[in-house]
Amino acid sequence: MASHSSCPPADDRDETTPLLINACNAEAQSPSRRVTPLPKAQIAALCLVRLVDPIAFTQIFPYINEFIAFLHVTDDPSQIGYFSGLVESTFAVSQLLFIYHWARLSDIIGRRPVIMTGTLGVALSTMYFGVSSSIVDLLISRCIAGVFAGTASVVHTVLGEITDSTNQAAAFPLYGLVWPIGSIIGPLIGGSFSSPASQFSIFKQTIFDRHPYFLPCFVAGLLSIVGFTLAYFCLGETLSTKRRFSAEKDYDHICCTSEHNTDCHDDIPVSPSARELLSFPIIRALSLSGFALEANGTSFGVLYVLFCYSPIQSGGLAFPPSTIGYSLAFAGVIAGSVQVFLMPFLLRRIEAAKIYNLSIAAWPVTFLFLPTLNMIARYGLDESTGQLGSRSHSALWVGIVIVLVLSRVGGIAYSASMILIRNNVPKPSYLGSANGLVQSSMCFSRCVSAAFASSVFAFSDKYNVLGGYFWALLHASIALIGCSLARDITRNSKNMLTEA
Repeated sequence: MASHSSCPPADDRDETTPLLINACNAEAQSPSRRVTPLPKAQIAALCLVRLVDPIAFTQIFPYINEFIAFLHVTDDPSQIGYFSGLVESTFAVSQLLFIYHWARLSDIIGRRPVIMTGTLGVALSTMYFGVSSSIVDLLISRCIAGVFAGTASVVHTVLGEITDSTNQAAAFPLYGLVWPIGSIIGPLIGGSFSSPASQFSIFKQTIFDRHPYFLPCFVAGLLSIVGFTLAYFCLGETLSTKRRFSAEKDYDHICCTSEHNTDCHDDIPVSPSARELLSFPIIRALSLSGFALEANGTSFGVLYVLFCYSPIQSGGLAFPPSTIGYSLAFAGVIAGSVQVFLMPFLLRRIEAAKIYNLSIAAWPVTFLFLPTLNMIARYGLDESTGQLGSRSHSALWVGIVIVLVLSRVGGIAYSASMILIRNNVPKPSYLGSANGLVQSSMCFSRCVSAAFASSVFAFSDKYNVLGGYFWALLHASIALIGCSLARDITRNSKNMLTEA
């Protein structure tokens, strides 16, 4: 019977083998496997640095449609969704073009300087977004933000380098909690601080009056600067140890052969090409499925905000920005609960590949459930007052909770994907580039998904296709294709474990 241990055979172990193998050696020597203590200080610093990313990213969601209307980009309200999707696609395109290069650069100059550069760049571009006076400014600022946000894959790599298979069940859910917390804080900042001059007289006749959406961007930018400071003082470099262990085998061919210089520069890392990484079935499967996963997550994020913002008669819920922000913050609470309570439980009992497949399966149901909320709102709307009845209002929020829970269960796949990359990377020196490649695939998906989702929503509304619900049926069908792609991860992951 084939063993399902993740430890490679003894003959294949060498100094380039990652921390996982150290745990395997301990397992071989002792019947009771010893758990590696978590590097708490390093993980705390990493999580705090990572926290600023979701805050800067999600704080625009509650007001982006209102911002575009404020700039008079279009006179047709049904086209606002198209331009908001275009703004997010610009972010994704620029991130796609740079994310893999950031990952490879971190293999050369180190993880810490790359993370610090990205954090500072996100801070400045976020503030620029708040003072935008045209759609061109919005696109440029989001483009710059996308370039520097490409360093996110390097943060994932650091987590993989400071953990092993004995403690990842505790470390990865803790790290996965960061995005939900940020997605709580971000929408609250965006919903609460947008248009401050209309709420507080102290902001009248100031820059916050001329630029009503600058305050949330300014606050988010300041938090990113705090993240940069934390990275400078608290985040340690993890690449140096990897270089020492990898120098002998992975970097020998970098040694100089010139008769004028025979020194061997074995401290210069060699990163694999994307083609080489894609030759490994598990990395190829993770990249393809990652594309589908990001299509689900990005589409839901765009569609949910558009759905909440649109009038009830146009297939939405007619929520103001503050209510949208509160609902997104509540979604973050749900995601945090899932990461703290459900994720560790699953990791200790089920293989990461199976967890990935189970969470992906939640997305088709999520998309199909959304139109139900509009049906509840239409049925309970009092046309004389324009308000929902108390029963319909309660039923609507119960439905919203169900949708948000389903979407957060689907989001478990993001954490599972990081674990699968970390455990199945072909060589330890490939970890940074492998993370970069999978993240690049996700970014490519984000490039097309945001604009596609908003365009389909606008098309469904304008032509009343399938009662205006065509967008939901189409995205549920796309999510089913993602479920099929996810099965390849289970097959390839199992094959790799069996061969090991």
